[in-house]
Amino acid sequence: MSRIQLLGMSQTELERFVVEELGEGKFRAKQIGQWLNRGADIDEMTNLSRSLRSRMSEMAVSNPVRILEAYKSKLDETEKFLYVLEDGNLIEGVVMRYHHGDTLCVSTQVGCRMGCAFCASTLEGRVRNLTVGEILGQVVAANRHIQAQDETRKIHNIVLMGSGEPLDNYDSVVTFLRRVNAPEGLNISLRNISLSTCGLVPKMRAFAKEGLPVTLSVSLHAPNDDIRRRIMPIANAYPMNELLDACRVYVAETGRRVVFEYALIRNVNCAMEHADELAARLRGLQCHVNLIPLNDVPERSLEAPSRQDVSAFLKRLEKRHISATVRREMGADIEGACGQLRRKVLQEGQTI
Repeated sequence: MSRIQLLGMSQTELERFVVEELGEGKFRAKQIGQWLNRGADIDEMTNLSRSLRSRMSEMAVSNPVRILEAYKSKLDETEKFLYVLEDGNLIEGVVMRYHHGDTLCVSTQVGCRMGCAFCASTLEGRVRNLTVGEILGQVVAANRHIQAQDETRKIHNIVLMGSGEPLDNYDSVVTFLRRVNAPEGLNISLRNISLSTCGLVPKMRAFAKEGLPVTLSVSLHAPNDDIRRRIMPIANAYPMNELLDACRVYVAETGRRVVFEYALIRNVNCAMEHADELAARLRGLQCHVNLIPLNDVPERSLEAPSRQDVSAFLKRLEKRHISATVRREMGADIEGACGQLRRKVLQEGQTI
């Protein structure tokens, strides 16, 4: 992390760097910023002199994230990326192609310390937080990769649902959201961004007041505290009533509905009585339930329910007047679930 990450700088910070560290005119910052948004390396910034590029390369790196491997699904157009960071750590990302544009799943930490039983990202714990430049760098690297295949494509939507708990890296994530939305940056609408949290209630309440109207996706995964504590350690700190109160605050502050992520786990949380209890909990709250048939995690001995059980759970919620859908599985043949690919590479001891 010794070199400055240019991509993590605001326009003002970049101007200060150009003037104070490089001794150049402020106008150079705009030129450099345009190159950074395109994912260019410093050597590719051809409207800068060779000597300036050389000095910049000694002090800084344009994008601290590089796509090490890309895996394309044979089942759909999903593509999974294994990124390598400047210090050799690995993270993952997934680009999913929809009719409304490309969506990128972005990581916010190397690993995760939340300990959710159904998630592969947390099995080795959290290594460290990602910097602003590393979070933004995933978007820029993905854009460059897909535009090399089709220049009309670009990332339209972002879901902060990769490895890590975004609100556990609060300051960097909030700064990233402002940077990715900036007109001089990628200018991605905040309404096209979703942030997923396992339920850090104080951070949720603080985030509601940031003036960032992103979609808040809350990992609920249970209809009551007893089941939630079995599969999500965070539930021991914040009971469901406190979590749902924080969701109501978010709706009131932003005017955006909350999305509840609910991973259906065989013999744990997908019986009809669970659907009834969940519906009763959520009644009156402006929300949507996203049902997710579990990606099997062998280390946890957890399994997905049958398609019939998933369908029955959905119909039960709808009968109780709860807005709900089943998430379409994408990239199943390329370790599409977060953490699976990184863990596989680490276990196999592959060299970078």
